Parts: sequence; C-alpha cells; structure tokens
Amino acid sequence: MQSHSVAIIGASGYVGAELTRLVQKHPALNLFGCYVSEHSSDADKLLSDLYPQYADSLQYPLQTLSSDAKAAIKRSTDTVFLCTDQCVSLNLAPEFLDAGLKVLDLSGAFRLKETGDYARFYGFEHTKTQWLEQAVYGLAEWYADEIKEALLVAVPGCYPTAALMALMPLQQAGLLTRTQIIINAVSGVTGAGRKASLNSHGAELSLQAYGLFEHRHTPEIAGQLQHDVLFTPHLAHFHRGILATIYVQLKEGVSDSGLESAYQCYTKQPLVRCAKQKTPAIKHVVEQPFVDIGWHRQGSQLIVLSAIDNLLKGAASQAVQCLNLQLGLPIEEGLL
Repeated sequence: MQSHSVAIIGASGYVGAELTRLVQKHPALNLFGCYVSEHSSDADKLLSDLYPQYADSLQYPLQTLSSDAKAAIKRSTDTVFLCTDQCVSLNLAPEFLDAGLKVLDLSGAFRLKETGDYARFYGFEHTKTQWLEQAVYGLAEWYADEIKEALLVAVPGCYPTAALMALMPLQQAGLLTRTQIIINAVSGVTGAGRKASLNSHGAELSLQAYGLFEHRHTPEIAGQLQHDVLFTPHLAHFHRGILATIYVQLKEGVSDSGLESAYQCYTKQPLVRCAKQKTPAIKHVVEQPFVDIGWHRQGSQLIVLSAIDNLLKGAASQAVQCLNLQLGLPIEEGLL
C-alpha cells in the first residue's frame, strides 16, 4: 500500500493527540511531523510527555511551525491536518492549499457558507471567501463523493456530527414537519479543549448548559439540515463523549416501517450502529469511532438519540474517514 505523507498542526491538543495516534497506526499513512505554534509552551516536548497513557506510541517531538517548518511541509507532504483555532486555520489553510497540498481543517473556519455567520457566531470577519466557497463539509457518510474530490475539507464539529447523523436520514426521506427541531446534547469536558478554564475545572463543574440560543454550532446544524433547530449544549463532569437527545415532529401518516426504511441508508456504513428502540450510551462509544443511533416514537412525536466520542467521530476519526475517501480506501481503514 502506497504511503501518503501527512502533517498535523496543533498536535498538542486532545484532538491532535488522538489524530496522531490514528495516523501512526494507519497502514497507508506516513506521519511527517507534529507541529505547534512558535509561542506554544509545548514546543520541543514529546507528545508522549503530555499524554503518558500513550508513552509507547506517541514519542513524536512537537516541532514549532516556523517558516522553515512550513517550507518542509510544503515540499514533503501530501495532506495537512489543521487542529488549530479557527482564526489560525483561516490563514494557514490557504497557504498550504496554494502550495498544492490538500487540507483537512478540524476547526470551524470553513464550515459555514454564510460569511455573516462568522462575525455573529465566531467573532471574526471571514476574508478567505474563495476557499470558503470551495470547502466541502466533511460529514463522511453523507458527502463521500464530494469529499473524494475536495482540496479543502471542513471536518464537522462534534455536536453537529452527533445531531446530523441522527437527523439526516429523516430529512432526506421527507418525514419531518417544519416544526422546530429541539436538540439537547451533553459533552464531556474534553470538548472544552485542553487549556484549563474555570468553567471546565473539575472542582467547579457539575452539569450546566451554555451558549443558549447563540452557540456557534447552531448555524452549522441548521445549515446542513436546511431546517430550523433549537440547540442547547451542556458540559458535564465526565471525560469524553457526547449524547444528543433530539425531539422532532413527524409528518402525518409516517409509519414505523417508513422510519426503519429511512435509516436503512446506514446499513452498509461500518461505523454507524442504529436500531429502533435502541438507547445509545456514551460508555459504548468512548474511544471508538462509531456513532450509535436509536429512536423511540409516540404518535407523531419522535425522540432520536445519538452517541459519539467527541474526540473521535466528533473530530479525529472523522477526519481520517475523509482522508480514506480521498485515497480510495474503505471508509473505516485504520480505525477498527
């Protein structure tokens, strides 16, 4: 199998470490290097120093992303993963794309199509409209053909992945009324990132909602679904994983067999596990690349539940799925 050279920028964070772990054991990938910003306190450390649980597998130095390092990446790699803040990705992605590399961006810099949404939900003006128009949304099971040909893939957010994987079959089958969809989702603290803050500190955190009405993932979910949603995220005192509980109104006359038929789209998807009356749980997906989906109905009211690992299917393993598609490999290559 031919080796495809990749670089990971922003490798010191939770997602970057998970992505490094997946890349180093992937049979078709060669990890060229792991990089952090020039001002990072993690520069020149080994990744395994930050994550001792991976002491035997992540002995990669965290190199600074200097101009020389960028030049080496452009010369020697095929694909760059960006596990960086959206404002950093906004400028780095075009630089590597212009050099002829492909980019898989795990930030929110290229996920939304409306430029005005960036000022409202992310707090910056989007200045790279050429690449924004070309970016392909990396929901791997739904946009496989587009991802295969993409130069720039905007890997979805963790909350949108959990919600969209549950809702897309219903929307595509035309089973939903125009009633607003309500999405309540709970994430472990790794969803807040590696840098400590008072709100995510273990001694302070219990279970709390945040981002009410204004969370940046709301336009991402609504835009992809083309449906009005009310999304409320919660941060809870556990390490990793997301459980989404979603309330939808079905059109009149939708049968149980119609629901089951809608979810048949996942029958041949090896990383999706779904079933009627299934009640997904976070413990079943932690450190796994799967999404677990279940649904329960009472008349026209449907409750759909979705569970993922926020660092894997919600980020790192989904990025690898996208690269597998680009390389013509099975979507689950290197993940099971």
